[in-house]
Amino acid sequence: MTGANFDEMFAQHLQDMREMEREELRNAVDQIETFKRLAQSKGVVLTEASFHHAPALGVTASAPALLRALLDIEPNGRDGLFGWPDLRRTLELSNIGGGCLRGDGFIAMAHPCFRRQMRLKNNWAPRFIDLFWALDNDGLQKSVALDEDRVRIDLDGPMYMEADTWYGPPFNEDVSQIAPGNVKLRPPAELSNSRVQMFFADAYCIDVKWSNAGDIKTFQALELKTEDVQLKLGNGLFHPARYLHAEFDTQRGTFRHFDGAIQYLTAAEYFARRDSDFSMTYKSTQHVKPTSKKVFKLNGAIEVKTWVELSSHFFAGNPLMFEYFNGALPMHILRILERLRSLPAS
Repeated sequence: MTGANFDEMFAQHLQDMREMEREELRNAVDQIETFKRLAQSKGVVLTEASFHHAPALGVTASAPALLRALLDIEPNGRDGLFGWPDLRRTLELSNIGGGCLRGDGFIAMAHPCFRRQMRLKNNWAPRFIDLFWALDNDGLQKSVALDEDRVRIDLDGPMYMEADTWYGPPFNEDVSQIAPGNVKLRPPAELSNSRVQMFFADAYCIDVKWSNAGDIKTFQALELKTEDVQLKLGNGLFHPARYLHAEFDTQRGTFRHFDGAIQYLTAAEYFARRDSDFSMTYKSTQHVKPTSKKVFKLNGAIEVKTWVELSSHFFAGNPLMFEYFNGALPMHILRILERLRSLPAS
């Protein structure tokens, strides 16, 4: 894929996201007008530019110190945290889930630092907020930072569900319906390195990307291992990364091309890439792209079922690809995680 093609597809993706936001805001016009009146009664004047929509947050209103104006509660003067008893006397636990507290006409949200990559439009990073919201031990004094400049105004959802450790457009057996965008899957954050090695084949993450160009949907997937997994190539040590690429013909309903490779990343490339996604171009490194070795290629009609099976087995020992295709980790991994999470903290 050329840089020009990628830029064109990325621009189209951004345009689609903006149009989706405009449509959601048009559908929420009554809620917006109602909330404007509520905010004005508290001394806050909002304009159309004050309202936004994101899949993980729903419709939100933003203004400096907006939450302070809506609440009759002040945070602690020393640390700026809101006491949980004070919050619960005024706000209810929201049916939207952890990180949210429902007030009269709005939903207060936890501070954006709890979100994935601390980005304003992302969902909560797993699994701290859910665990913190559920803490109810006798004698425990709980306080938390809230998003003081933004509240949610669509009170009853929808609730945006993500798997415990991944985000992005979900897989659909009707491949033509999969939304373009980046997906990242990671092992549960609480697992030790030895357990990641044992149950996830040393996987640090799997990145997936779908993009569209006419009747062709392009798929890419990259598996990065933990930093201690290295291979010798020539006179140097490299971080190996398994890579898949495929092209799906939406008119025929089958894949027309499928290939796999091993990429060999230098230390600089590896650490720059592992917490990024396919939008990264390695501009800060010496290579235009990492050294790679193609290991298989298929051209011709490839059924979706066959492609899924081959993709899963290419990432041998790593259940993250199974999670992507099926929406959940394999049952034996879920049982192991359940047992581990039930153990008392050491």
